[in-house]
Amino acid sequence: MKSLVLLAYMLPALLSAQSLKELLIYAQKKNNIVQAKEYQKEAVHKELDAQTSSYFPNVDIGAAYKRNDETSPFNAGDTYNAYASLSLNIYDGGRREALIHEKKSSFYAKKFDKTAYTKALSLDITRDFFTIKSLQASLNAREEAKKTLQAQLTRTKSFYKAKMATLDDVERVQADYDTNLYTMQTITFQILSLKSLLELKVGKKITYLDASSFKKSFTTEYETLDATKSTQAQKDALNFSADALQSAYYPNIALKDTYDYYKFDRLDPKLTQLNALPLDKQNTLLVTLNIKLFDYGRLHKNKEALKLNAQALQSQILYKTKEQKIQFALAKARIETAKLKIKSAKSALNAAKSAFVTIEKKYNAGIVDYIVYLDALTKKTTSIALYESSLNDLEIAYATYYYYGGKNIQEELK
Repeated sequence: MKSLVLLAYMLPALLSAQSLKELLIYAQKKNNIVQAKEYQKEAVHKELDAQTSSYFPNVDIGAAYKRNDETSPFNAGDTYNAYASLSLNIYDGGRREALIHEKKSSFYAKKFDKTAYTKALSLDITRDFFTIKSLQASLNAREEAKKTLQAQLTRTKSFYKAKMATLDDVERVQADYDTNLYTMQTITFQILSLKSLLELKVGKKITYLDASSFKKSFTTEYETLDATKSTQAQKDALNFSADALQSAYYPNIALKDTYDYYKFDRLDPKLTQLNALPLDKQNTLLVTLNIKLFDYGRLHKNKEALKLNAQALQSQILYKTKEQKIQFALAKARIETAKLKIKSAKSALNAAKSAFVTIEKKYNAGIVDYIVYLDALTKKTTSIALYESSLNDLEIAYATYYYYGGKNIQEELK
């Protein structure tokens, strides 16, 4: 019967329990910053499409009306004009090609930037997830201590009423009980704060965190971080922009063909009598050649500025590559350290539990004093929280290891 009651109490929490994988999947779709980076990526993709269209001819149509108050032999009073034109840039020194490559690189930069942020967000969510689990474990341990102290407080008060204990004994237990409550309230606020921040990062309300764990595997190789790939793409974009500027010093050849249709009113009567009417149709073909000879070095200096910015990004790439190598090695060492901490914490927990059982019996029998009893209870409470925390630290260590290995954290969850 008790099992059924407990199940009925826990069922709502179990049904709404959210695993780490579920939170990561949801965050990838609903996190506001991820959405913003997706919009930025799509915006650059549209710019790429627009730049690619520069290879196609431009077709324009238009109309005009011109009125002269006074007519003359060479000007009609009213002129109506409709036209259609086709223009094409035949050669531009490679400017269009360079700009297309620049937009492609910018697109890849935004793409990698979004992926990099998503992976970093996943690591951040993972840390919050397991930190909350550790705090909850500490709170549960304090809850058990609260029940024990409550029982001892009731027992001491009954002894005091029977004049078998002093008021100091009651106040001492009461003080420890209240201190434990204060610590519980502090931990509760920490959980509330972290959970609120986690909800912001995920983009949804979080009720209960389900058990989650990572695969436990090692590899000696790692993939370049997406943040580094994004910086590399930004560097490429700057170099292509520099090439586009350089193209201005090459010849620019353009072709334009225009067909005009004219209608005239209020023509000079003499022209009409002589049948010397202006043309009502005209097709005009125009080929232009333009070469920039001198601009005080303006374009050259702008090109050099872009090249220097590209070199600056290259330095960042080298730094990020070295940093990833160091962090990857440290993450692996952190895993080994976490495993040793678990082993030590488990041993300490077993010892603390065993010692508390013995000392509690002695305390109830009046063999040891309250100070010894409280010390044993404190060690037991601390050991429980420390052991659970060490287990969660191992999960965070693996998440960090997979992150600096260039992997998708979500795919490494069991």
